[in-house]
Amino acid sequence: MEYKLSFLIPSNTEEFLKNTVEDILSNTSEETEIIVGLDGKWSNPPILQHPRVNVIYVPETVGQRKMTNLCARLSRAKYLCKTDAHCSFDKDFDIKMFKAFEKSGDNVVMVPIMKNLHVYDWKCYKCGKKVYQDVKPVCPNCGSAMRKKMIWQPRRGTHSTSYSFNSEPHFQYFNEYTQRPEYKKMLEENGLTESMSLQGSFFMATREKYWELELCGDDLGSWGGQGIEVACKTWLSGGRVLVNQDTWYAHCFRTKGDVFGFPYPQSGNEVARTKKKVWEMFFNNNWPKQIHPLSWLIEKFWPVPGWDEKSLNELK
Repeated sequence: MEYKLSFLIPSNTEEFLKNTVEDILSNTSEETEIIVGLDGKWSNPPILQHPRVNVIYVPETVGQRKMTNLCARLSRAKYLCKTDAHCSFDKDFDIKMFKAFEKSGDNVVMVPIMKNLHVYDWKCYKCGKKVYQDVKPVCPNCGSAMRKKMIWQPRRGTHSTSYSFNSEPHFQYFNEYTQRPEYKKMLEENGLTESMSLQGSFFMATREKYWELELCGDDLGSWGGQGIEVACKTWLSGGRVLVNQDTWYAHCFRTKGDVFGFPYPQSGNEVARTKKKVWEMFFNNNWPKQIHPLSWLIEKFWPVPGWDEKSLNELK
């Protein structure tokens, strides 16, 4: 069967991969498949066998970007979306994204509204106390062991639609932009808004654009800086980064406790090297496919938090 959209899910020791796969199956149409890349670790719990789910496994870890590209090579769909393995999605998510691409054209990278996924609570089955997932599983009331009670719902009040990065570069939420006239005008006209950057847990593009722009460049390292990479490659090559506000996904953010952490082991040196490569590629205008300098993007969304006149002039 030919699919219209392929979900690409790179995974390494992902506790909620099974939940994510089943969520996508429940909330998308028969036009959408899922390609899971098990990067050095089998899924535990196992993934549901389903005609719309394909699984590839490599015995030694290759890294998140390379694993995503291995999944992408198996796809023949018009569209690809990369998602983290701890996300939930709106009902008819794919249909709503297809409609938005029909309005915008294909020279875009698109994301939906991002919400915060409430995966589970800790529940004490002795006294009934419930605690949000951010703490160790010990009851603060009676000291008994606690067990997970799955919630798997977006948290109320979480609603992100605009992102940027500062002069380091470091990802930032760009809530100030949502109050500007140009943002409100676009939202009112067609339900789509522009964003300077992205949060790297999800993005969607045509398969042709994915490979043309090398949106998951494994030369940058296994992990880190992907939202900035995808946004800069899109904007600086003449495309646009859009947010479809007619639908949403919810992403599970890492907790402040030691209950669960990053699925890919991250050393400080590796993250620093990736950040340096992002800097050299975009801040020094060394990406060969760009038609705009990075300063053009900063000025397009000016003023931008984390940038001042001095840092902008140095960039120029």
